[in-house]
Amino acid sequence: MSEFGKSIRHFWALDWRTTHLNHGSFGATPMPVLAAQDKIRQEMERAIGDFFVSQLSQRLRAAAADAAAYLDAGAQNIVFVDNATSGIQAVIGSLALGPDDEILINDQTYNAVKNIARHAVQRCGAKLVEVTLPFPAQDDEAILAAFTKGLSGRTRLVVLDHITSATAFLMPIDRMIAAAHAVGTLVLVDGAHGPGQIDLAVEKLRADFYCGNFHKWIMAPKGAAFLWARREHQAWLHPPVLSHGFGSGYIAEFDWTGTRDPSAYLCVPAAIAFRKSFGDHKIKSRNSALAAEASAYLAKIWQTRVGGPEPSVTSMRLVQLPNINCSADELRVKLRRDHRIDVPVNALGGRLWVRISAQIYNEMDDYRRLALAVTQLSG
Repeated sequence: MSEFGKSIRHFWALDWRTTHLNHGSFGATPMPVLAAQDKIRQEMERAIGDFFVSQLSQRLRAAAADAAAYLDAGAQNIVFVDNATSGIQAVIGSLALGPDDEILINDQTYNAVKNIARHAVQRCGAKLVEVTLPFPAQDDEAILAAFTKGLSGRTRLVVLDHITSATAFLMPIDRMIAAAHAVGTLVLVDGAHGPGQIDLAVEKLRADFYCGNFHKWIMAPKGAAFLWARREHQAWLHPPVLSHGFGSGYIAEFDWTGTRDPSAYLCVPAAIAFRKSFGDHKIKSRNSALAAEASAYLAKIWQTRVGGPEPSVTSMRLVQLPNINCSADELRVKLRRDHRIDVPVNALGGRLWVRISAQIYNEMDDYRRLALAVTQLSG
């Protein structure tokens, strides 16, 4: 589509001498959204006392209502957090665990989340159970079968990725949630990569908690994410930083954790509006199609394979690299330093893989440059 790719790159401050194939890691905020953030900051600095004392609460709730409408979730169930990891910390840190309890994760759980769970069980003598998921996974049935083996009557909390970070797998989340609830356990979904990348109706997933980022695929500024919690759990949830609102309820506690710059939260509606100006569904379908085309192309050129069940509607794909005599970190540095290509490289299952992202500023020429650079390095 001509309205995407190079023709719209002027909306970002990215250095276009570099090929950017890593939107999934940190996002990239368009300049109109950054301008909206700057305006909010100016409003804040012009009337500091009035902004924080009289305006902030209402403005946060208005922004949360816009976000909730986009996510198909009730505004009364959504609070802002700095990133998905912060929301996960809030849930796990608030959960009362005993020595007989277990938290279930898997080998593809994001490492920061693993550390949060590990810290929680170490403090109370509970157990961390980690199941190994099939890799590369060929279908959802294999993933579901591996996951359910870790469930037991002692499982207190299950942490599920909606889309895995390292492998870019879209999990069969509905069925995994149902299986977890069947044994009476709570479900926390790490949706760091979900919002803006796939169609998402948070309430309909029927998880207990969902944490997602706005700074990645929604393209809001860094420091904008959300925690959604079912109403029946909100009374015992607390933010990682307690402040004056402690004991005043879910929204009051999370909306004020001390003096900070709330502009990233408040311009989430601007980021959603920017996406809608191009057509939200059009962005998702175009990015997914480009990711599928690019990954198939790379696998063909390198005579390797695409990782994960196909077809997928995600905007990220995992592609196995040809034999290259270096580590994942060394290869990533070489691609960035010598070829000006920014793309994650991971060592998985004894092989090296790249995780490519497709955002509306990308086009097939970007992946052709990656194909050529890797071919030269492997020659």
